[in-house]
Amino acid sequence: MENKIKLFEDRRIRYAWDAEKEEWFFSISDVVEALTDSADPKQYIKKMRARDESLNSNWGTICTPVQMRGLDGKSRKIQSSDAQGILRIIQSIPSPKAEPFKMWLAQVGAERVDEIADPEKAILRGAEYYRAKGYTEGWINQRLQAIEMRKELTDEWKARGIEKERDYAILTNEMTKAWSGLSVRDYKQLKGLKKENLRDNMTNVELVLNMLAEVTTTAISKSRKPETFVESKAIAKEGGDVAKDARLNIEKRTGNKVISPANAKDKLQLDIKSE
Repeated sequence: MENKIKLFEDRRIRYAWDAEKEEWFFSISDVVEALTDSADPKQYIKKMRARDESLNSNWGTICTPVQMRGLDGKSRKIQSSDAQGILRIIQSIPSPKAEPFKMWLAQVGAERVDEIADPEKAILRGAEYYRAKGYTEGWINQRLQAIEMRKELTDEWKARGIEKERDYAILTNEMTKAWSGLSVRDYKQLKGLKKENLRDNMTNVELVLNMLAEVTTTAISKSRKPETFVESKAIAKEGGDVAKDARLNIEKRTGNKVISPANAKDKLQLDIKSE
């Protein structure tokens, strides 16, 4: 567990990265203190739970004891929560400092409702998001195609009775290992990532090969109509193997490794131009 202290304006928020769960966890008392200026955040939390029955009943799910180091240098377990839990807690804080977070949550919720009614808005919003982040137009075009290919694959998995996010992650990991030679976790580690989306940090060549793996997996699955998770797992590997052959061919012809440590910190690196 990697833990640090993060500045929230002029306040310090302790947080830790759980590599196993791939989640950031934040000190609940630090967040409450920063948003309320409470001299005793533990008492504030107790009163907040007393007035919010729903929050209190779900506290055991929201709150996770995490080992963190305090300002005194000592390490101890403190009440912490992931980003989703922290946002839920913020909803119960009647403080002007909490209002920007609540407004942001309302905006995100409204955008999601719009996207359900009109999926094209999600695509346009995604393109604008990537432009605002500084990605090149060429990379953005590849990424949007990758999103569409990914959706077709997950739709196919759903048609085969696979619905749990954990199962999607297992199948994705199997496919990724097959074509890249790395598990998703190892791939992210190579690129220096934690919570960030791996595909948002792939070069356009990596994206194309990942798309090839997904498109092939989708096509094989539609053809064979697997009835078990084990069969779908084997098909995911087959799809990845097709992309692996393409990767090895590219590496042979260019003399360069396709799998790159490049990430979105240098977005121009992600858009590999052909001579």
